[in-house]
Amino acid sequence: GVMKTINVNKLTSAGCRVKIWIADWFAQLNNKMGGDLKKIEVVGRYLIEIWKAVGMDIDGGKVEFLWCGQIMGRSEKEELTAAQIFYPCMQCADVFFLKADICQLGMDQRKVNVLAREYCDDIKRKNKPIILSHHMLPGLQEGQAKMLKSDPLSSIFMEDDEAEVNLKIKKAYCLPGIVEGNPCLEYVKYLILPWFKKFEIERSAENGGDKSFESFEELVADYESGKLHPPDLKPALAKALNKILEPVREHFKNDNNAKDLLKRVKAYRVTR
Repeated sequence: GVMKTINVNKLTSAGCRVKIWIADWFAQLNNKMGGDLKKIEVVGRYLIEIWKAVGMDIDGGKVEFLWCGQIMGRSEKEELTAAQIFYPCMQCADVFFLKADICQLGMDQRKVNVLAREYCDDIKRKNKPIILSHHMLPGLQEGQAKMLKSDPLSSIFMEDDEAEVNLKIKKAYCLPGIVEGNPCLEYVKYLILPWFKKFEIERSAENGGDKSFESFEELVADYESGKLHPPDLKPALAKALNKILEPVREHFKNDNNAKDLLKRVKAYRVTR
């Protein structure tokens, strides 16, 4: 939720118009929520509330939300034995259906974007869509290349309360002096620094005193040298994440529509 907001706001500030495809049919193909389109639509509306609450710049008319099912029409779920074939074809077709000049997805979707560019060769289309692939955040536990929905400690959820964020970061994999494969440092690099333009450490004078990092390189230098330790890094990271998420919590607590959506989505997690 936070990374998408950062990336979308970068694009709109650069003059781009962004179309966010709420891919309900794709979720049905993946049998999300048991393939129930009504439940999937609720989750889609919930995600839009998340992006609004966390600060996505959607009020200036530069961001448009589009629903696959609403635009293409609806049908009852049929046997999806060919889903794995149709899914990448649909993803590829999206790029052209949306008339996208730039296709912004995660690195895990790069092959589909390449397929779209190769298709342009087949149809003799000169202007190929530009691939803009964003970094994939790792899971918070050792050896997790990406976040795992099956492991609650693997990631921070947008509706996690302060205590849950603190606990997950406290238990996160973070060896002293080791940067490679350190999820806490990845969170600082890809979430905290882009959001706040700095990363602030609070510590006692005998432990080096407070320090503010404005670049990841500066942070890495201190961490590798041992000037910055995990017991100082983790509380600062948790505090920064909670600061980002606080407006989201307030929105889902005070907005009746958002509150109802969150309640329904949480119920789906239990029954899916």
